[in-house]
This record gives sequence, structure tokens and C-alpha cells, in this order.
Amino acid sequence: MAKGGNVRVTITLECTSCTQNSVDKKSPGISRYTTRKNRRNTPLRLELKKFCPYCYKHTIHGEIKK
Repeated sequence: MAKGGNVRVTITLECTSCTQNSVDKKSPGISRYTTRKNRRNTPLRLELKKFCPYCYKHTIHGEIKK
């Protein structure tokens, strides 16, 4: 039998370069993706390289708090 508990959680990934640039000047938006991760295998914050439609390039998207 499997042990109970929510091992898989839904997380939000946010573009790191858009959040840094939005402080200096107005940006059209911030790119966000939702995905699921296994808390047991990756206990640290997740960072993936994804396409940002506002920067028009592949950037690092980091996990944010909800």
C-alpha cells in the first residue's frame, strides 16, 4: 500500500528576467507557467528554462510562492 500524503504538488514558474526588468520600466506582463513536481525527489526550488513570450527568448523560470 502506498503511504498517504500529497507528494505531488502544483507549482508556478515565473520568468526571472521579466521580474527584474519590470522594476526599471513598464513591461507588457510577466510570463508564468504551471507544472507539477514531486516534493520527495526535488525538495529545493525548481528552475527550468522556458520560452518567455514577453522577452521573445528562452529564459530561466523559477518557482514562486503562492
